Amino acid sequence: MSSSFEKYQKRRLRSSYISAVMSIAFVLFLIGLLGLLVLNTKKISDYFKEQASITVFLKDEVEKDERLSFENTLQKKEYTKSLTFISKEKAAEIAKKENGEDFMEFLGYNPLKNSFDLFVKADYVTPEKMSEIEAELSSNDAVFEVSYDKPLIGLLTENVKKISLWVLIFSTIFALIAMLLINNSIRLSVYAKRFTIKTMQMVGATKRFIRRPFIWSSIKLGVIGAMVALIGLAASVYYLNDYFPEFNLLQDIQNLGILFGAVFLAGLFITWISAFFATQRFLNLRTDELYY
Repeated sequence: MSSSFEKYQKRRLRSSYISAVMSIAFVLFLIGLLGLLVLNTKKISDYFKEQASITVFLKDEVEKDERLSFENTLQKKEYTKSLTFISKEKAAEIAKKENGEDFMEFLGYNPLKNSFDLFVKADYVTPEKMSEIEAELSSNDAVFEVSYDKPLIGLLTENVKKISLWVLIFSTIFALIAMLLINNSIRLSVYAKRFTIKTMQMVGATKRFIRRPFIWSSIKLGVIGAMVALIGLAASVYYLNDYFPEFNLLQDIQNLGILFGAVFLAGLFITWISAFFATQRFLNLRTDELYY
């Protein structure tokens, strides 16, 4: 009978450990994903900003040599991310595909102009700096007109600020919730041994002596949970990098190392502090209070 009871207790204890490890791993995994988002918030916002372009239309009388000289000048500008030349013939082909009809058949000539699609670096995609770039380009003798979507730039800048703020707020709230969830998991594992704690205290064991094995046990759970979380996080990073290659997640080794190290240390710290306060709570309870 006692043997069956011992087996039952061992299964129950093992189940409790597995549950605690999975809870810790899941929470740390979510913290890792959120940390990955926070670390790449600027990279993501920069990616969308750099999709905005300025179209620079050239005058008809601009010769090839002058165009190449102007193109070379634009390439060297500090705000230039990339530059694409679109000839008036290519622009006509694009318009034909988009509209489904050849407008030159009834016009008899090509009214379009040679142009450059100028993609600007993210730091320059603000209403103020884009206006400065527009003024600078318009002053060039080879330029007929400069065009870009001004309302879109303003909306993009405003939304990036809002999203960055909300990501920071959400990250802080979630970090607190994660600490509470891990703390509850550790407290439950300590709660299962509350009578053992009180028995050791009654036979004269010091609080430090009683806390030590519980803290080490919790730290071990934290290490195992952190390792499981890091495996899941590594797989997620690999998948996201494969699905969104433009963000180059795997190339940012330093930030990934910091993130993985932070998740691992978070697992150790939260489980340590949770085990400390959980055992301290039961050490301070009277014997009759252990039943409630």
